[in-house]
Amino acid sequence: MSTKRIEISKEDLDRERDIMEQVAEINSRLPSPPLALVDTYGCQQNEADSEKLRGMLKMMGYSMTASEAEADIIVINTCAVREHAEQRVLGNVGALTHTKKEKPSQLICLCGCMMQEPGMAERIKSSYRHVSLVFGPHVLWRFPEYVLRLLRGEKRIFAAEESDGVIAEGLPSARDSAVKAWLPIMYGCNNFCSYCIVPYVRGRERSRLPGDVEAEARRLAGAGYKDITLLGQNVNSYGRDLDNGVDFADLIRRIDAIPGDFLIRFMTSHPKDAGERLFAAMAESKKCARHIHLPFQSGSDRVLKAMNRRYTREGYLELIRLARSYMPDVVLTSDVIVGFPGETEEEFEDTLSLVREVRFDALFTFIFSPRTGTPAAKMPDPFTRREKQARFDRLIALQNSVSEEKHRSYVGQVRRVLIDGEDGEYLTSRTSGGRLVRLAGDRSLIGQFKDVRITDSNTWALYGQLI
Repeated sequence: MSTKRIEISKEDLDRERDIMEQVAEINSRLPSPPLALVDTYGCQQNEADSEKLRGMLKMMGYSMTASEAEADIIVINTCAVREHAEQRVLGNVGALTHTKKEKPSQLICLCGCMMQEPGMAERIKSSYRHVSLVFGPHVLWRFPEYVLRLLRGEKRIFAAEESDGVIAEGLPSARDSAVKAWLPIMYGCNNFCSYCIVPYVRGRERSRLPGDVEAEARRLAGAGYKDITLLGQNVNSYGRDLDNGVDFADLIRRIDAIPGDFLIRFMTSHPKDAGERLFAAMAESKKCARHIHLPFQSGSDRVLKAMNRRYTREGYLELIRLARSYMPDVVLTSDVIVGFPGETEEEFEDTLSLVREVRFDALFTFIFSPRTGTPAAKMPDPFTRREKQARFDRLIALQNSVSEEKHRSYVGQVRRVLIDGEDGEYLTSRTSGGRLVRLAGDRSLIGQFKDVRITDSNTWALYGQLI
């Protein structure tokens, strides 16, 4: 694959907007608005893509539904990172034969990373004949065109060719929340960690222009969004393909300067590219959340090398020390893979000792899942699933004890939180560091920053009282 940046032209995007109007005209002749369902698996980038799919569907005259039986069009946005997610997708797609039988005109569409895996489109074509449309992330902008072709009688469309990926600006978005917004700043990945399928299905790194990102952030702030998350597979690589002198730290400062009361968050940082410029920008920005998600994956240098992570254990620990020197109150979260091929008991102990030393606020933990087409899938692996599960359980127990202790230290403190939703009898809110705080109050408070006194805690959440 090349690294050439491809931007979809204004003419091509205008053509898709014209097609949306054509589909809306077709749908306007129906007795009632047709219904659409978008089901999302995987990461925040998939969530952002689904917001664009919903935006295009609404412009095409569809209303949203949560019912598979009622939907005239179902779009399943898939994830390829772990085998479990793939099996769930395929099981749910198989079950849609029943809704298709009851509603033969129903359009069932599959998109996302899973569709870019080698052989997956052919598998869908031969084994899931009720699926009408398959397309990859690189052609998401052409979704209206595919819908129109299906409505005009084309039976099945498969558009999942290999691609470096594109930039398509100006697609409509329909966001699920009026408080929190995803803001993609770049797409793709150049890192090729040996266990990860993402560079193969999402393409090479390509950054949006700083002016486009800043303009969208300004629109979101103006529309009242209070929690804006900048998205990229590795946000620290932002701007390297643009050659305009603007890096991720610069981008944080630019967005921080936008008027308004809102938080800047970001996902995800790669340790090999994090450093002093980023931590200084975070510390000096008034709006940047005091939280960094910095996946370490393993505490063993040998395993890190086999993973192609391009940093060492000591290098990672030095980053943590540097981040805390700039922001003593920073909340640290991370990702860990247990049971990477060949990982020994001693190497797993290296991971446990790193967790003890850093004392993360929370961890996202996974048992290694081989992905066909990645180098790690071919590595010899003498350890059983049962052995890996036992290690996994030990890691969870250690982190739960750290999280519980850290949360207990919040009790009695006053924290500023953003109230972002409700969960049963509680309102839900987040601290600047992303810690969940449940509290009693009226739902009219959703979308507001408030001071709360932390009154109780457990492993996973804090409980607070409005001041």
